[in-house]
Amino acid sequence: MKTMGNASKSPFQGFLEVLPPVEFACVYGSSLHPNNHDKTTMTDFILGVSDPKQWHSENLRLNKNHYASWMVHLGGGKLITNVADRVGVGVHFNPFVTWNGKMYKYGVVRMFDLINDVLQWDKFYLCGRLQKPVHIVVDNLDINSCNAVNLRAALSTALLLLPSEFSEADLYAKVCSLSYMGDLRMLFAEDKNKVKKIVAGQFDLFHSMYQPFLEECEAKKLLRLSSTANHQTVVSQDRDLSVVHSLVSALPRPIRSSINMKQEKKLGGTGKIVNDIAISSREQAANCLERILRRKVMVSSARQAISGLLAVGGVNATKYLAKKVNKAWKSWI
Repeated sequence: MKTMGNASKSPFQGFLEVLPPVEFACVYGSSLHPNNHDKTTMTDFILGVSDPKQWHSENLRLNKNHYASWMVHLGGGKLITNVADRVGVGVHFNPFVTWNGKMYKYGVVRMFDLINDVLQWDKFYLCGRLQKPVHIVVDNLDINSCNAVNLRAALSTALLLLPSEFSEADLYAKVCSLSYMGDLRMLFAEDKNKVKKIVAGQFDLFHSMYQPFLEECEAKKLLRLSSTANHQTVVSQDRDLSVVHSLVSALPRPIRSSINMKQEKKLGGTGKIVNDIAISSREQAANCLERILRRKVMVSSARQAISGLLAVGGVNATKYLAKKVNKAWKSWI
C-alpha cells in the first residue's frame, strides 16, 4: 500500500469511476489498518474538486441517492455547497453509500480550501487528516508535495509538546492527537483509545511518513535518535531556546503570528531587516500553541458536526451518531 506517495492504480479507483472527475482523492481511516478484515468497515474518501457547486450538480444527475432528499429537492448543488461553506468548514460528506457490496463515505472540498488548510492550517481540519496515513488515489495538483509542509509542521508541534525523551510511538501518538485536541466528539462519540489504536495499527505507515523529517531534525541537531535493546527508537531532544525557535519557525505563518510572542526586528545576513521571534520559554511556546490548536479544532469540529447532520438527513444522522456513540461506549466499559 502506498501512503502519501505516487498516485497509482488501486482497488479504490473503481468507486471513483461512478463519480464526476476529481482533482484529488485519498482514502483515510480504519480501512487502511493492515489487520482490518471487517467487511462492514466504511471506506472514507476525501475528494478535492475545483468547483464544488458544479461537481455536486453533476453528481446529483449521476448519483442523486447519495444525498439527503431535502437537499436534493430544496436547492441542489448550490444549497449543498452553501451548507458546507457557511455552516461547516467547506467539506460536504455523503456517508452510507453502497457500491459493489461495500460501504463508502466521501467528503468533497474545494481544492483552494484543501491547499489552504494543508499549508496554512486555516481550519485545522483536513490538514489533520493528512497528518495521518492516507492512500492517495488521484493527485493532479501534487498535494503530496504540499503536504510535506504540513508533516514538518505537525512533527515540530509534537516535539514542542513532548518531554526531553520519548519513544517513536509516543511521537506518532502526539502527532495523531493534534487533530483531536478540543474535538467535541471525543467527549461522547469517539473511542477513548482511538489515538492509541490508530498508531498501533498503522505504526509502519507513520514511520515511513515521518522518518525523513526526523532525520532532517537530527541533521540540524534538534534531536537525537537511538535504539533500545529491543530495537525500539528513542527520541531525545534539547530544550534550549534555539531549538524551540527552530521548531516554531517550521509552523505555518498564521500560527506563528497567532502565538502571543513579541517579535523583534533585526538585521539579517543579507542586510535586510527580518522579524525574529523572541521566545521567553519553551513552556510558553508549547502552552500558547496548544491553546491555538485546541480552539481551532473545537470550532471546526463543532461547525462540521452541525453541517454533517444537516447534510445526511434525519435517518442517516441518527444511524451515524448511534454507530459512533456505540463504539465510544464500548471503549469506556
